Amino acid sequence: MRYIGSKRLLVDFIGEAIAVHAPDVRSVSDVFAGSGVVSGYLLNNGYDTISNDILYFSYVLSRGTHGIHGKPRFENLGIKDPVEYLNNLKAEDCPFSPAEFFITNNYSPSDTCSRMYFQPKNAVKIDIIRLTIEQWKRRDLINDDEYYYLLAALLHAIPYVANITGVYAAYLKHWDKRTYNDLTLTHHSIIEVERNCACYNQDYREIIQLPADMLYADPPYNERDYSPNYHILETIARYDYPQISGLTGLRPYSEIKSPFCSKRTVTEAFENLISGANARHIMISYNNESLLPSATLEELCRAYAAEDSFRLLTRPYRRYKNKIPNNSVGLEEELFLFVKK
Repeated sequence: MRYIGSKRLLVDFIGEAIAVHAPDVRSVSDVFAGSGVVSGYLLNNGYDTISNDILYFSYVLSRGTHGIHGKPRFENLGIKDPVEYLNNLKAEDCPFSPAEFFITNNYSPSDTCSRMYFQPKNAVKIDIIRLTIEQWKRRDLINDDEYYYLLAALLHAIPYVANITGVYAAYLKHWDKRTYNDLTLTHHSIIEVERNCACYNQDYREIIQLPADMLYADPPYNERDYSPNYHILETIARYDYPQISGLTGLRPYSEIKSPFCSKRTVTEAFENLISGANARHIMISYNNESLLPSATLEELCRAYAAEDSFRLLTRPYRRYKNKIPNNSVGLEEELFLFVKK
């Protein structure tokens, strides 16, 4: 899953920081989990985790991978391989009407739609797969683990056929070669370890109250909110037929705008995050070109840090990359780490 601010290349850096500077930590609350790579890494390395994100599609990715309680068996479904079955579905074999196909009708070109997010064949495939998974769940043919496993498989497959540069805030005006591929779900790995992972789809202000040895926070870095950048994945995950608007068919998101994406509210947001954390250790991922200056965030952390506990760890890093070239010189990932007094 391509994701803005993904820590996939930084999980070893994060894990080493915890092991060296907070060796007593056994549980970590990841309150802005995003694609879930940090929670998954920590779970695989022996930590109990809390994985949370306010975006439902992010919750699905976590719940459908490291939130699974044992390998899905699909015993009630009566289908040997549901992933293969879904890949071979045809619209004419399904009981759904074209009027129910939200992605086809709103994000694929037709007589009534000009948006070019998906080739028609893949838009239809997304719709019939998503509707079939929901139908199985309503009929109690699959349990919660199996439901989220299949939804995660669908979400993981979509970027390989989407006509975008990397995020869904806009679509390309010509068809990228990847869009001609057939949407194909694959079985994905789950994390089967003897540790606990609780997954949530809540506002971070609710989750920071849950007890954990460490609060790990990777909030948005700039004024670009995540919601419009991933609005189509959110709609596919929810499949709630939202009222959409604008050239790109945005779903409403005003109620979940992040206070970390505004210069007016970012300082207060960080202070509320730190002061409200029910954890002894705090670790914040940020970078040196973020909305809140590094010096300001360091000053704020030190105000809440126990004596001599504050650490600022840095590592050179490249920006999120899509098809548009960019210059990454001077960009550093920063970890603000301290014991809360």
